[in-house]
Amino acid sequence: MSLNLEWPWLYNVLIVCLSAAVSFFSIPSIIFVANTRHLYDDLEKERKNHQHGISRLGGIAIFCAFTIVSLLFERYDNVLPTNVLLTSCIMLFAVGLKDDLAGASPSTKFVIQFLVALILSVVGGVRLTSLYGVFGIWDIGYISSILFTVLIIMFFINAFNLIDGIDGLAGTIGIIVNLTFAMMFLRMGQVELAVLAFSLIGALAGFLFYNYSPSRIFMGDTGSLLVGLISIVLGIKFIELNKFTTGLPRPVFLSAPAIAVSVLIIPLFDTIRVFILRIIKGKSPFQADRNHIHHRILRLGLSHSQTTLSLAITNILFVYLAILCRSLGNSTLIVLFLGICMLINWGTTVLIRIKERKQLKISFLWK
Repeated sequence: MSLNLEWPWLYNVLIVCLSAAVSFFSIPSIIFVANTRHLYDDLEKERKNHQHGISRLGGIAIFCAFTIVSLLFERYDNVLPTNVLLTSCIMLFAVGLKDDLAGASPSTKFVIQFLVALILSVVGGVRLTSLYGVFGIWDIGYISSILFTVLIIMFFINAFNLIDGIDGLAGTIGIIVNLTFAMMFLRMGQVELAVLAFSLIGALAGFLFYNYSPSRIFMGDTGSLLVGLISIVLGIKFIELNKFTTGLPRPVFLSAPAIAVSVLIIPLFDTIRVFILRIIKGKSPFQADRNHIHHRILRLGLSHSQTTLSLAITNILFVYLAILCRSLGNSTLIVLFLGICMLINWGTTVLIRIKERKQLKISFLWK
């Protein structure tokens, strides 16, 4: 970046600091109210990794910090209708808050998520118009584009919700994802979208002070659904703004879909993996269990902090690999990423077998 961007960098630092301050200073009040009213994390006790008595309302601080700061510092109507994004965030906030306080049925959450995705894709213009040559598929029709985008948005909203299983993980991955997109948007000159990312980064940073192990508060569905929504919206905008079209200038980032996959690789692969395993076992893909990647790493004996750090480093390495090898093309890179993920998953399985069976056998490589 040239020297004349010094002020925009200070501007973005100010956004992060203000958003972090709003989140940081509001959470003690949320914890106080939760303790006073006994609003604790007592739902689905059998799947928890903590003692009870911890609030799940940290997402309120994240939502307020993100909304206040993003609206205060920048209007982004020219790249993403402000009213559409805010409407979507409020809808998810409402269903997430209900789930955190009293529980919400899967059907209710599914309907709200579907409506949010539909509003964003139809009214907000947040949609993938092409598969960019991935597996030989290029431009897709309008209806197919809407349906595909709705599925993608709903998938990632839930994917971030699913990785919110240990202290600090969802917030840390959320920061890595949005910081990566923010840096790339600045490189592309998309300041408005970078502001959205920086606003969420600050909100998560303020929250993580209280969420790293030992956690004093969780983000709950209120927070994880918002993080998933903003992350995938930015991912779709990143891909579309780097669309390679004949007659137009060369995009700033080649292989943008593959780069987006690398940025979102942790929630993406984890969700695909657990969904496939549940279906193979004859269970509903939405039936909760303790077979996520973070649960598996905990079984190796790592702490919450060590598990979060290992997955954060893995995410960063995937992004670095994508940027370094972007000339290989989307299909090659995506297949490579999925292959590496499966190799890592297989290696984790072998290590778990060795640790839990307290011996080493060649047969552990396959059973």
